[in-house]
Amino acid sequence: MRILVLGSGAREHAILLALKGEDAGHELFAAPGNAGIAADATIAADLDPNSPAQVTAFANDEHIDLVIVGPEAPLVAGVADALRERGIPVFGPGRAAAQLEGSKAFAKRVMDAAGVPTGRATRATTRAEVETALDAYGAPHVVKADGLAAGKGVIVTGDRAAALAHADAYLASGAVLVEEFLAGPEVSLFFVSDGDAVRALSPAQDFKRAYDGDAGPNTGGMGAYSPLPWLNDRFGSEAEFVAEVTRTVAEPVIRQLDAEGTPFIGLLYAGLILTDDGVKVIEFNARFGDPETQVVLARLTSPLSRLLMSAAAGHLEDEPDPVFADTAAITVVLASEGYPEQPVTGRTITGTDAAASVPGVHLAHAATARVDGGALVATGGRVLCVVATGDTFAQTRERAYAAIGMIGLEGAHFRTDIAARVA
Repeated sequence: MRILVLGSGAREHAILLALKGEDAGHELFAAPGNAGIAADATIAADLDPNSPAQVTAFANDEHIDLVIVGPEAPLVAGVADALRERGIPVFGPGRAAAQLEGSKAFAKRVMDAAGVPTGRATRATTRAEVETALDAYGAPHVVKADGLAAGKGVIVTGDRAAALAHADAYLASGAVLVEEFLAGPEVSLFFVSDGDAVRALSPAQDFKRAYDGDAGPNTGGMGAYSPLPWLNDRFGSEAEFVAEVTRTVAEPVIRQLDAEGTPFIGLLYAGLILTDDGVKVIEFNARFGDPETQVVLARLTSPLSRLLMSAAAGHLEDEPDPVFADTAAITVVLASEGYPEQPVTGRTITGTDAAASVPGVHLAHAATARVDGGALVATGGRVLCVVATGDTFAQTRERAYAAIGMIGLEGAHFRTDIAARVA
């Protein structure tokens, strides 16, 4: 197939690597891409991934068989709607269904209508409303930007002043949600849907805080691992956990959106928390998560292209459940100095070839570019993902950290405790 992937991060690189690894002779295109993606796909340099008109014209002119939307911005911009209107298969929900991620308040309303277990929340548009909600729920305080915030719009704090300051930063441009605090381990679980049928992928856990021991500010994600062996202690098996979440979360939400006339065709990301009262939803995203995609797809052995095309074409019910290798996968994010507050960019990256030569390791580029005759430089906060697989988590962690230690980037930092609890 001729496949176009929209996006420029490690998530999109992971998707392209999975497609390339199928040995199916796919012709792969990407926009805008990055230095790593450019080695694995043809870059559509002049294509704005957030322009419905440009993406549709490119897909039509280049006879693209399938468009895969990576980040949230093109979805909210209506790129998927424009493609569907032209009859071009696209994996990604339309603008209306993408509000499941674009508006936390919309997501809460859908969950309430569908009977999906989640925490209590109050939508606030003024500081006074925020203060009232903070006092009603008590500490720890949870405040979320209602709209898109690149994974950084949430604060969880015992400091009421810090919670108010976070709310103030987002009230200037929109509403915020004040939520009750939910305690327990978090799990990310992806579901592929064609608007009716649902297929679950393998669960993963990511690490949002910038520094070891879950210290520091929230980030877009500093690492992840899959599978989650500790689920067996609580649910008996991963399969039983996945079946429960499919029944209580994914299927009710997909049915509700369909009933509202906004079918969800694409990737439903369920951010879950395992509380003493059961599994509850923290949030939904309308696309593959980053960095969880890097570890989930590293273990996928059935064809990703067939799964996503079946969803885009509306016949997912004919598609068997995806198959995953019985191996461990870890990704560790290499971040620029100053990330997430003020990342320093433009610095040279070295040692990537040596890192990629470690057995079981590959690199997913997140924010890289080639300059000055081929030098690799960092262009953003999260720069590279070192992805490792192995027979055990101990072996996989050893591989991942050996590889990341070979990469040079002045001032860079990474967490050293990714998947430490399961090794």
